[in-house]
Amino acid sequence: MNEFLTAHWLDIVTTLLGLAYILLEYKASVWLWAVGFAMQSLGIVLYYQKGLYADCGMEFYYLAMTVYGFFHWIGGGKSGTAKKTPITHFKRSLVLPWTIATLAIWGAIYWLLDTQTNSTVPLADSFTTALSIVGIWALARKYLEQWLIWIVVDVVTCGLYFYKDIPFKASLYGLYVIIAILGYRKWKQMMHNEPHT
Repeated sequence: MNEFLTAHWLDIVTTLLGLAYILLEYKASVWLWAVGFAMQSLGIVLYYQKGLYADCGMEFYYLAMTVYGFFHWIGGGKSGTAKKTPITHFKRSLVLPWTIATLAIWGAIYWLLDTQTNSTVPLADSFTTALSIVGIWALARKYLEQWLIWIVVDVVTCGLYFYKDIPFKASLYGLYVIIAILGYRKWKQMMHNEPHT
């Protein structure tokens, strides 16, 4: 048992942080960003060790978006205001550009992983990474539809992590799917209950 825990301690710690993170996200709590920063810092080490290079690189982007998201959520995205950012819809004008960008990023990351690394899962690793780029940005902007993006990411990541022998994180992503469905419903209700300006 000690040998198992020693081999998987980083997986266990990042899983516990991930659980706290998703619960804070569900509640739309600004504290999700602090927990996310710790989780992503440790995730860099975990994913590098497991050969999930795209996920490892993605953690650096997540760290930057964590700082951006924190300040956007507390500042409302507008200078000179202390009002917190409301939950809104993903702007329709952004759907096509973000779809094209996601496909391009997916292709570029896939090519890099397939030709420049020893990755055994370049297609799935690059897909979840490309889609996560949009997901974390949409979360930072507090768009309701970020939950729909995460449902897709979480389903694929759950299978990928079981395949790569990261069982605790894989189980967490299975739980994420359920929480993301519930989170979408909760945020939608919260959005309708927020006062409109």
